[in-house]
Amino acid sequence: MATAKLDGLTKVYEAGHDPAADNVTLTIGHGEFMVLLGPSGCGKTTTLRMIAGLESISSGTLSIDDRVVNKVPAKDRDIAMVFQSYALYPHMTVKDNLSFGLKRRRVSRQDIEYRVAEAARILGLTPYLKRKPHALSGGQRQRVALGRAIVRDPKVFLFDEPLSNLDAALRVSTRSQIAALHRRLGATMIYVTHDQIEAMTLGTRICIMNAGRVMQVGPPLEVYRRPANTFVAGFLGNPPMNLLPATVTDAQDGRTLKLAETTIELPADRMPARRPGTSVTFGIRPENIALGGQRGVEVSGTVEQIEALGAETILTVSLGSNGQRLTARIAGDTGLGIGDVCRLGLDPSAAHLFEADGRACLPQP
Repeated sequence: MATAKLDGLTKVYEAGHDPAADNVTLTIGHGEFMVLLGPSGCGKTTTLRMIAGLESISSGTLSIDDRVVNKVPAKDRDIAMVFQSYALYPHMTVKDNLSFGLKRRRVSRQDIEYRVAEAARILGLTPYLKRKPHALSGGQRQRVALGRAIVRDPKVFLFDEPLSNLDAALRVSTRSQIAALHRRLGATMIYVTHDQIEAMTLGTRICIMNAGRVMQVGPPLEVYRRPANTFVAGFLGNPPMNLLPATVTDAQDGRTLKLAETTIELPADRMPARRPGTSVTFGIRPENIALGGQRGVEVSGTVEQIEALGAETILTVSLGSNGQRLTARIAGDTGLGIGDVCRLGLDPSAAHLFEADGRACLPQP
């Protein structure tokens, strides 16, 4: 196990262009599973490649176990990387693919045999050691790629969207194997993905990035429940949080909002007092909205879209004439049709408020 510390890590590919990774500061602890999450082009893979030594560092410091490795070649960083593509040698057997890197490092034959057998046992690859990659399924190939990293016994494991080439069922099973692998090895792992489910289920902590910058770092559920800004609120969750413009009214408590054609009073733990006329953004997640005005503040609107998913229904409702829309996640079937008028109940205790610049009104814990 090892710690990895990124201090102001920046990557600029061409002078005058915006940085691909911009002042990334992050500490990954011993045995932690850190997930870098964000949309395409947010800088997460660039950051991972700088950690791996596959990209030079424009500025900032990268340390592994308190040793600065900015200028250390990739092969000497004691890091193993699992790529999006399996990158297996097609003419070699599974056993030879697993042992190839160890042979190049002149590891003893006895040690190679032990490491390969142990990795194969952990990953369920023992029956396939004599097969070549073309005779394996996609999930089995990805396990070989994982095994090739395990046999090296590195200080840090790096994963670059390793499940993106798998179908949905294989992604679920392989994700479980990676989680079990982390529990078994207790290793330090850094994992890049744009898939929220992978991030939420695998990460000890997640680091959400956008435009090369770190937006928020924390345990998955904490980030989900207390987003630091509107980007995180709108990115994390499926469907994402509803974000609607609102205005503080002239009520004495300073916590009453005008939202569309509805007045909403929020508890103090959801909103600090604000001056009347202040513009804010009101946020509420789809699962905190009930059908029929059964919860909290009632709003009404016209159904614009229905996604019937069996166990739940996703409704998109237009509020009045101002074009604002709410997305609600309702258990089971609603019995509604497009164009129907419905009432929705918003839970004030689950609301989020954001400043005009996008920052959460309440400080993070």
